[in-house]
Amino acid sequence: MNQEDRSALLTRAAEMAKRYADAAHERRVSPTESAVAALQKFHEPFPEASCDPMNVLEMLDEIGSPATVTTTGGRYFGFVIGATLPAAMAANCLAAVWGQNAALRVMSPVAAELEEIVIRWVCEALGLPPDCEGGLVTGATMANFTALAAARFALLAREGWNVVEDGLFHAPPIEVVAGAEVHASLLKALNMLGLGRSRIHLVEADEQGRIRADKLPKLSRNTIVCIQAGNVNSGAFDPAAPICEAAHEQGAWVHVDGAFGLWAAASPKYRHLMNGYEQADSWATDAHKWPNASYDCGLALVRNGEALRASMGLSAAYLAPGMKRDPMHYTPEASRRARGVELWAALKSLGRLGLADLIDRTCAHAQQFAAGLRAAGFEVLNEVVSNQVLVTFGDARRTQEVMRQVQDEGTCWCSGTVWQGKTAMRISVSSWAATTDDVDRSLAAMIRIARATAA
Repeated sequence: MNQEDRSALLTRAAEMAKRYADAAHERRVSPTESAVAALQKFHEPFPEASCDPMNVLEMLDEIGSPATVTTTGGRYFGFVIGATLPAAMAANCLAAVWGQNAALRVMSPVAAELEEIVIRWVCEALGLPPDCEGGLVTGATMANFTALAAARFALLAREGWNVVEDGLFHAPPIEVVAGAEVHASLLKALNMLGLGRSRIHLVEADEQGRIRADKLPKLSRNTIVCIQAGNVNSGAFDPAAPICEAAHEQGAWVHVDGAFGLWAAASPKYRHLMNGYEQADSWATDAHKWPNASYDCGLALVRNGEALRASMGLSAAYLAPGMKRDPMHYTPEASRRARGVELWAALKSLGRLGLADLIDRTCAHAQQFAAGLRAAGFEVLNEVVSNQVLVTFGDARRTQEVMRQVQDEGTCWCSGTVWQGKTAMRISVSSWAATTDDVDRSLAAMIRIARATAA
């Protein structure tokens, strides 16, 4: 392919991307059955010969675009998935053309510099200790893994055990304490670290899923206490201040799983939900949720940078150490894409006021959903303290049927869950693109379908 052909290919790709983005607000949210069925056209034997890249692109757009879920519009309310801010979307395109490997500064000075900057910005925006160290990973699962690996190293090193050199065989035991409503991604991270799911001490939670601090077991200097900023169902926040105080009195490590909720600290209106969380020792969050950066982008932040670097660092004869921060020494990955480019673009475009407004608007939309559903006679199961709403339309069968029909119709999309023994529809408002009109339109569809299902 010559330069002229490559230019034409990129121009065509930009045209397709623009057309898709322009139509996102009016597209149905879920793809049609026929669009999903058409994906079978991709199933072919591995091609023998090369083909024109323009034909490859045209096939992707013709078959792939109709089969997407429109998460970039304003009416997707599933799985706490944000849209992608325009600045992040454009930066993603530019970063793809740059094709940077963010492992080492010498591989990409811009990737390394922007990653370092956004980590500092996030700490500033969320009121976390300014000397935290961290890295950008795929999402909250790997962020939890990364931060908890640092915790494991620090606790064992204090007992004279180097887990990097000697592994876990015969190592002093580490106790893990978490709430009964702990998220599955944190359990997965603990499992990958060899700390075992069945050995976790689960603490009783209240009716909103918050850890009951008065039910904490006896803690020790070999304990990791995992708390949650933003329950994935109810949106509730664990009482961080008393838990951190109790843990630190015994020398325990406190880790925060804050996949989306950590960002509440960026809003003066909702910052109170994060009281005490700055006292923790490590934090995990996603930037592709509330901040609406591109997928994939998670952050692991650790107060003890030495423990993080000891856990994640690597060396080889061909990897000469640099004088400045090299990203690969802070995350499980070495070679990885330059996630910091899109996150920098997202945060730069928002600023403090824009980020706070994004949090405030999405929480207001959640309140709008809750008020509308209650007014229509349906039961909202949670205290709507942030951007999560749980609603039931009656028994499990009816609620599941309403969810199915809402998803199939395509006006909006919400996921399901089981909360306190009740089947519920979970409305997660995270998209910058959602408007009051989007909420009204989605509410009307939900209520119409729910009432028709009861008939």
